[in-house]
Amino acid sequence: MGKYKRHLITAALPYANGPIHIGHLAGVYVPADIYTRYLRLRGEEVIWVCGSDEHGVPITIKARNEGVTPQAVVDRYHEIIKRSFAEFGMSFDIYSRTTSPTHAQTASEFFRTLYDKGEFIENTSKQYFDPEAGIFLADRYVTGTCPKCGAPGAYGDQCEKCGSSLAATELIDPKSAVTGATPILRDTLHWYLPLDKHEEFLRQWILEDHKEWKTNVYGQCKSWLDAGLQPRAVSRDLDWGISVPIEGAEGKVLYVWFDAPIGYISATRELLPDDWETWWKDPQTRMIHFIGKDNIVFHCIMFPAMLRAHGRNADGESGYATTALGDFILPDNVPANEFLNLEGDKISTSRNHAVWLNEYLEDFPGKQDVLRYVLCANAPETKDNDFTWRDFQARANNELVAVLGNFVNRSLVLTTKYYEGRVPAVGELTDYDRETLAELASLRTAVEDNIENFRFREALKDVMGVARLGNKYLADTEPWKVVKTDPVRVETIMNIALQITANLAIACEPFMPFTADKITRMLGIERPKWDTLGHKDILPAGHVIGTPELLFERIEDADIEKQIEKLKK
Repeated sequence: MGKYKRHLITAALPYANGPIHIGHLAGVYVPADIYTRYLRLRGEEVIWVCGSDEHGVPITIKARNEGVTPQAVVDRYHEIIKRSFAEFGMSFDIYSRTTSPTHAQTASEFFRTLYDKGEFIENTSKQYFDPEAGIFLADRYVTGTCPKCGAPGAYGDQCEKCGSSLAATELIDPKSAVTGATPILRDTLHWYLPLDKHEEFLRQWILEDHKEWKTNVYGQCKSWLDAGLQPRAVSRDLDWGISVPIEGAEGKVLYVWFDAPIGYISATRELLPDDWETWWKDPQTRMIHFIGKDNIVFHCIMFPAMLRAHGRNADGESGYATTALGDFILPDNVPANEFLNLEGDKISTSRNHAVWLNEYLEDFPGKQDVLRYVLCANAPETKDNDFTWRDFQARANNELVAVLGNFVNRSLVLTTKYYEGRVPAVGELTDYDRETLAELASLRTAVEDNIENFRFREALKDVMGVARLGNKYLADTEPWKVVKTDPVRVETIMNIALQITANLAIACEPFMPFTADKITRMLGIERPKWDTLGHKDILPAGHVIGTPELLFERIEDADIEKQIEKLKK
């Protein structure tokens, strides 16, 4: 980390055809927020960019079904997503959108640069055309009988019954989803990025230079490279999206896979119009992409190929990372997570089998950190994991209430009771005191090592280990008994308990920022700096703490039954 001047964090742009659900949060946004908050606490220069992905066929289909414009669809969901992210504590430096003027300009310039340098190949292919609507049909707009399993209603890109990937031309008895007419095949011209041209570079860059990447990321990239890369279309026939910025391309827009990752660049440009290139072209910037596993190929193979093509010289050689502020940097790491399932079944937006963030925030007001905690503790970091409402309740009550909340509450309530809220001074330390403080001192190294290696579940366990350490310390030293016989000893016990509490205020911040704020407020202090984590003297003797409150409330059975019933409906 030390060799970089700054850190550019990106999180996959959520698609603006529906709200955010817990699968998105566990896979991408909670880990990215933890990492970004951690870097800020370390005093690193960092920006975190994100925004809504607002182009593509599913949005046009939704708009057509609802009888509204695609813009109306994305406006609605962009606002829902942006508002719920903010309420949930996602600390983006900017949350932009791909319908912004800055994005249209940036994506158009990017395409034009590659086009002018001869980085695309042109290819004419046959595509279905609806003679009644007078438009070319995207794959999803063609339906018919699946040639693999015989199921009716298969789409031109996939049969949802058997899961097979299809081409629209393979469908039996194809129909236009727009008018119901039988489509006809017509020639159409498109531009392709020849990924095979970059295969040798990508093989070296990923398989040799980035062996430290997570095994799921490395493995998926290797299988793609081993199968051989093929040219991929960067344009498509559609009336919704960023127009292909060259003559003779009427009715064609940039394909959303090409358009969306440029959204990271345009969001940075919107945030820092005069300085965005420093974040994208200076080799001393470290870029990290947080994504789900369905986005690995786009972020590790296709987007790097785009960025590299942008930096290739006229003779075809890459000038990648040869000069400061020359070509685009490539990601240093892409810590993709697996998928989160819900109650033993895949999350499905079409079946409404999901826990939507905006609805959670309404149903559980003030409990953002409970969901953040559960999603991190159960994150699908190495394999698909399952979210259940019973586990949510158990973790909330048995871990947050009974361990973290219980320890903080006891420390503050006893200090208020015995010393009118003044931090007592430390007296003579016992061997047990020293052992406890030594364990506390080792905390920072453990948390840092796990966060920096993207092991957020383990890092959260380290943090909860501090609360467990505090509970054990109070249970073993029994200040409520000892105060009757040795009140001076209790002053030392309570000082140590309060120092552990102050450490929790720091350690919780990346994971549970609302909880960290509450502990800090109850201690009556400014947020301590990260480099004091593990210290035994954060609170000076004589400092007056604030009024104790319960850190967490129990989640009742009725709350959980209501959520389970909602899913059944």
